[in-house]
Amino acid sequence: MATTAKSQSTSKSRKKTRRTGTRDPLAVKLLKQDHRQVEAWFDEYEQLEADAEKLELFNQIALALKVHTQIEEEIFYPEERGEVEDDMLDEAYVEHDGAKKLIAEIEGMQPSEEYYDAKVKVLGEYIKHHVKEEEQPGGIFAQAKRGEEDLDAMGERIKVRKEELMQKMGASRPN
Repeated sequence: MATTAKSQSTSKSRKKTRRTGTRDPLAVKLLKQDHRQVEAWFDEYEQLEADAEKLELFNQIALALKVHTQIEEEIFYPEERGEVEDDMLDEAYVEHDGAKKLIAEIEGMQPSEEYYDAKVKVLGEYIKHHVKEEEQPGGIFAQAKRGEEDLDAMGERIKVRKEELMQKMGASRPN
């Protein structure tokens, strides 16, 4: 009987750990880290008033999103085709395309222009929706974790590619 109680306790703690993402395979962990970073930057953007600060932070957000979407499109999505429902992956590509177009539009503007802040806000909401689609139970990440792909090995490839893209796009990466 004591064994059963201990086994139930262990099972409960495992479920809780999974929900927090601490046991995620490396690929999912890295992609979620990107999500949290960009979400924090969108929240920070809401507090800014100076145009120069807004422009600097938006440029960080844009770079992070460009690198992240490229990594997902080059590595994660193609390798998960067959593991994750096709409709979900197709929608993710379309959402990426919409985000890229909005980023390009914002990059062609100045923070002092009409609708600049509104467009950044809408981009943030768009990204939040996309992240939810990837991270929700039954979403892209959950399906990927149930698949056959080695997500830890994929995570190593993602790390390397992220470094390459950050350098290529002229950014120095902290860490």
